[in-house]
Amino acid sequence: MDIVLITTVIASLFLVIGVAEPLAARLRLPYSVILAAIGILIGVGAIFFLRTDLTDALNPVAEAILGLPIRSNVFLYIFLPTLLFQATLGMNLRRMLEDWVPILVLAVVAVVVATLSVGYALSWASALPLAACLLIGAIVSTTDPSAVVSIFRSISAPRRLARIIEGESLLNDAAAIALFGLFMGFVMLGVPDPSLADALARFPLLIAGGAFTGWLAARIALWFMALFRRHELAQLSISVALPYLAYIGAEQSIGASGVIAVVSAGLTLNLTGPGRLQPQAWTKLRELWDILAHWAGALIFILAALLIPRLLEEVRVADFLLVGVVILAAIAARVAILFGLLPLLSALKLSPSVERPYRVAILWGGLRGAVTLALALAVTESFRVPDGIQRVVGILATGFTLFTLIVQGATLRWVIGRLGLDRLSPIDEALSRQVVAVALQTVREDLARTTENYELSHDIVRSEAKGFGERLEEAVKTAEDSADILDRDRITLGLIALAGYERDTILVRLRERTISARMAEQVLSDADRLIEGARSDGRSGYNRAAKRSVTYGRAFRAAGLLHSRLHLSLPLARLTADRFELLLSQRLILRDLGAFIDGRIRRIHGRRVADLLRDSLSRRIDAVETALEGLRLQYPGYAEELERRFIRRTALRLEEREYATMREDGLIGAEVYTKLMQDLDQRRAAAEDRPQLDIALQRSELVRQFPLFATLDEPDLKRLSRVLKTRYVNAGDIIIGKDSTAKSVFFIASGAAEVETAGQTWRLGRGEMFGQMAILMRKTRRTEVRVITPSTLLELDEARFRRLLGRSATLQEAVRESAEKRGIAPDDLFADADA
Repeated sequence: MDIVLITTVIASLFLVIGVAEPLAARLRLPYSVILAAIGILIGVGAIFFLRTDLTDALNPVAEAILGLPIRSNVFLYIFLPTLLFQATLGMNLRRMLEDWVPILVLAVVAVVVATLSVGYALSWASALPLAACLLIGAIVSTTDPSAVVSIFRSISAPRRLARIIEGESLLNDAAAIALFGLFMGFVMLGVPDPSLADALARFPLLIAGGAFTGWLAARIALWFMALFRRHELAQLSISVALPYLAYIGAEQSIGASGVIAVVSAGLTLNLTGPGRLQPQAWTKLRELWDILAHWAGALIFILAALLIPRLLEEVRVADFLLVGVVILAAIAARVAILFGLLPLLSALKLSPSVERPYRVAILWGGLRGAVTLALALAVTESFRVPDGIQRVVGILATGFTLFTLIVQGATLRWVIGRLGLDRLSPIDEALSRQVVAVALQTVREDLARTTENYELSHDIVRSEAKGFGERLEEAVKTAEDSADILDRDRITLGLIALAGYERDTILVRLRERTISARMAEQVLSDADRLIEGARSDGRSGYNRAAKRSVTYGRAFRAAGLLHSRLHLSLPLARLTADRFELLLSQRLILRDLGAFIDGRIRRIHGRRVADLLRDSLSRRIDAVETALEGLRLQYPGYAEELERRFIRRTALRLEEREYATMREDGLIGAEVYTKLMQDLDQRRAAAEDRPQLDIALQRSELVRQFPLFATLDEPDLKRLSRVLKTRYVNAGDIIIGKDSTAKSVFFIASGAAEVETAGQTWRLGRGEMFGQMAILMRKTRRTEVRVITPSTLLELDEARFRRLLGRSATLQEAVRESAEKRGIAPDDLFADADA
């Protein structure tokens, strides 16, 4: 075939891609539906001109279109890895984990249920062998997210709904293709009735092997990309190779799922890439994959749609009945999952609730697309599949795909509108009115200054000002009409705006490299959690999310146990260093939010709301400062190193800005600017390296700073630092419960605790201890000790405490003072201890 003609056809396809998007927006239809329609028309037109006697002039073009090398391997090995990999890179994984139960149910359980439902329904309604029916069920069980997500984004549908559908479609491709491979093997081997247990038994191996292959490939790729830190084009090239090598490696080397391998590689890169790559390199990588996925998604739809006329050439009347069976069985399976299993899991507190409108949208949004057609094409190409089965598989998969695209796709926007998912909530409506009024007032002030600076004609200014003033008056009146909004709602709106501004500030700081890429995902995730918390539960939800961002998590506690029990300090050192940097980043961001409250929020929501938000912000700053001060006291040398690193990075950012300004002003040429930036990049790479934290050394320094241990000599201090155990506790944790027997004494290295006994309550701070009374008096006391801030405690067992007490006069005096505060005679206390 003429290479010029093929090139012309491919270039024309890209022209179609460019035209399809504005056409879809004008017709208010999903982009993928328009692409499929255009592809079908092109395929029908090519067949028509090739067979008609009207003219032979277009025969070469028709032959080139129909002769394109469209095979199932093209879809599965070229386009599919691109789409899956980009989808994983674009996901907010930490937010998606909050809905991991419904996502996994829809992505795995729903695929299995749909496969079985369609398979057994077809087996009952036709003479096909069960293996072929289950094969068809696996083919039609995978959904395509592009049409649905594009609609959601165009109408500002709830983010949670889009996240659930994106997560489902990402993982259900893997599940469906894995099942497809199993049942395809049975069909090619001529097994009419496969054992379902045998089929599903191979399923975990496919998933585990693919997940490991993808993870390993991503770790190797990240190592090379970090090695080529100063060569962004090299990093981009490695990222392009990663999904294809992972897919081929899993499929051809170990016989695992290539789809799972690509998803695993993408997830690994998504989670660890921002911390290993420079911010601008990560941004360019995401942009590159957005473009590649856009082209791949469009081409896969057009090329797959070109095949539809050929797949339907041998359709019979009875086939329409079987297509109807497939449609009913697939929808029934999806209804059972969405309206049966998910509500049951929510009632059992095993899954977050998915609102009924969301479930209806997910049901009707289960469109099938290019993956379904590609799998059907793979069946029709296989010479080991009987001809009769090839024909039926192609027709049923194609017919079902057309139904979802034409019927569901064309009506999906209407369904979403009927469900009310395209409308703002009452709170958001009120916010929009307030924002418009304040924005127009600001515009009027800026416009007045602009007209004065440019000395414009007074008549023109007066005429335009009149029209603008009328719009401003209408906006202010509309905002005042919503004055009956409850203060609680105004506070919620203010908190949402504050959290949104915090997220924007983080992105600015990240671009300026004031915040390291290592911390970027964590602080952004915390900001997203603040937004969602304020939306769902107002002030209390915001405060819970803020508290969570400074508390010690489960990973921290597990690392503490590894350090104290097994003397493995690396995990604890890494998490402590991360916590240091996270708290420094939070403090930097929170300091910038006060001006936003005093400016924007005060003008929109009034002084009272602004004062309440100021109060919430002050408490957040205090919590961060308390947690940071505790770490600084515990690791003073390390805190100093991190702050020095921050100053160096800030200086480099300011230096880069000065060079850019001089370049724009023409003070330096391109050659000088390039040389200066190369030197700057070398110094910046050195500043990015975080200093190492020595946990054991820092604990020894911490013990030496305790006033209670001031009289101990150097050998005793070293021995004490080795036997003391470090415990990291969150606010609200109970260290000593009522009626419990104390077996240890605790020293507060950082934070604060509250002691309650005999109806009295008092607080202890850094340098003080608790638990000593119960040990020395040798009896159970009704005392409860609760930590009130994230704290670091040093724990010493009873026997060592008694030996230490005998050697330390300072410790004896501290015990006496503590006993006097609680109304206990010190002499009696030590008499009991001596006894």
